[in-house]
Amino acid sequence: MSHETVRAEIVASMPALRNFARRLCRTSSSADDLVQETLVKAIANLDKFQEGTRLKSWLFTIMRNTFCTNAKIERRESPSLVDDCSSFAPSTPAGQEWHLRAVECQRALSRLTPEGQMLVKMVVVDGVTYEVAAERLNCSIGTIKSRLFRIRARLARELHQEERRSNRP
Repeated sequence: MSHETVRAEIVASMPALRNFARRLCRTSSSADDLVQETLVKAIANLDKFQEGTRLKSWLFTIMRNTFCTNAKIERRESPSLVDDCSSFAPSTPAGQEWHLRAVECQRALSRLTPEGQMLVKMVVVDGVTYEVAAERLNCSIGTIKSRLFRIRARLARELHQEERRSNRP
């Protein structure tokens, strides 16, 4: 297999490499950097590619190894934030804050009608699509959307009022 054929296959593999990198990395710019680093290493080491093996698998192995190496370096070189972060410490430990928010949300949800509670649980919590919810409740998709819009607006208002009350001196 000639170098030109291999290079053409590398170019054809770029979309799959981008998809894999996006699964590994938190940001799209980090994913693009990982793809670029993988391609540079692959082209620099074309002489090490063994004919008869799958090029795509070879590229994915290079990417995975590059990602793991970069992650190890990042962990080793990242500065310890424990020493100088006292000024950034929250006034309320995160556990208490989230617990209070959860209690506020539960109170607001309990004030909804049973149908509203069921709709929120079905769509928001369980992840049921609008179409399936409409079938289960025997109504149109537009009805489901408008009900959820009103419920979300009501919950937002109530939670905002609750937040303002809790911030009073």
